[in-house]
Amino acid sequence: MAEDLNTLVLNLDSGGDVVIRLRPDLAPGHVDRIKELAEEGFYDGVVFHRVIPGFMAQGGDPTGTGMSGSSKPNLKAEFSNTPHVRGVASMARSSNPNSANSQFFIVFDDARFLDGQYTVWGEVIEGMENVDALPTGEPPRQPGKIVKASLRA
Repeated sequence: MAEDLNTLVLNLDSGGDVVIRLRPDLAPGHVDRIKELAEEGFYDGVVFHRVIPGFMAQGGDPTGTGMSGSSKPNLKAEFSNTPHVRGVASMARSSNPNSANSQFFIVFDDARFLDGQYTVWGEVIEGMENVDALPTGEPPRQPGKIVKASLRA
């Protein structure tokens, strides 16, 4: 895994890309996991199974149900004071703070009530309009899909 690759590109089936600057300074373990899963092709073909307008878009579950993750062990929380504001990428988890695995969400609007409870691992630097355009629902009738997740410098 190339250490200098700190940008994640999600190519969506809508034809648009979402470019996320990874933040190993905030959550090195979570960034390593995201990189590892992206390099393995784990996120390719995975849908955004929960998209709530004004709140967030969640994906990263290979079953598309929100009830699963990768076969890798869960991650220890790496909470920070970084605010959950528009464009922030953070890890989803169960009620156990140390249960993040592969699911993540991207925040649409101010969601500061999540601060210090979920691990922030990146921020959208290009293509937030493509996140905004994802089909909504829990789950969406026709969910938006990540065609390819890749890393770049």
